[in-house]
Amino acid sequence: MGERTTTQFPPEIVEQYAGLGIDLPALFSAGHLGERMGIRITEAAADKVVGTMPVEGNTQPYGLLHGGASAVLAETLGSVGAMLHGGPSKIAVGVDLNATHHRSVRSGTVTGTATPVHRGRSSASYEIVITDDATGKRVCTARLTCMLRPATPPAPATT
Repeated sequence: MGERTTTQFPPEIVEQYAGLGIDLPALFSAGHLGERMGIRITEAAADKVVGTMPVEGNTQPYGLLHGGASAVLAETLGSVGAMLHGGPSKIAVGVDLNATHHRSVRSGTVTGTATPVHRGRSSASYEIVITDDATGKRVCTARLTCMLRPATPPAPATT
């Protein structure tokens, strides 16, 4: 841990956030929980977010990848996509996550890829496919819906 993989942002995203004093990799990262789980976001755009997570350290008592770990990876990737879709004037807040676990993994690394299902003005939904890097087989399919809220609270009304 402690190492930081450089996330690849498309030029239009870099330009959109230029001059705002925002650290893009920090803003669109896995956060503290993701750091503890070893999640690394490698590609980030509103139309596709890719990240990896080690199986080791994220297992349940039987030694299999924990379903909750897959859910954290899925919510992280889908949330980053929704934040990028919303742009600097909005924040993404997860309101629904579902996950279907297809097969188990005992070791190695899994990769998640989030792609949009719906990108609207007030909500965004992403499908996240998590695969086993060793076999390329699907481990989990998830769907995340985020509400897009204003980034700053509205100013109080004056009378």
